[in-house]
Amino acid sequence: MKKRKLNYRFHNPNPTAATADYLLKIFMEANQEKVQLAIQAAADTADGSGKKENEGHPA
Repeated sequence: MKKRKLNYRFHNPNPTAATADYLLKIFMEANQEKVQLAIQAAADTADGSGKKENEGHPA
């Protein structure tokens, strides 16, 4: 039997920016743990980028 190709069409009367903001909120809520870990990792590397390079290496 031949498989049917699914076609989805959405009617969106909202402006593009509002839609993008809404989708971002949904994705952030769904992946809240991953987002928090990524933000924390980025903050850690920004704060201690110079410190970590020199640890364990004698001057």
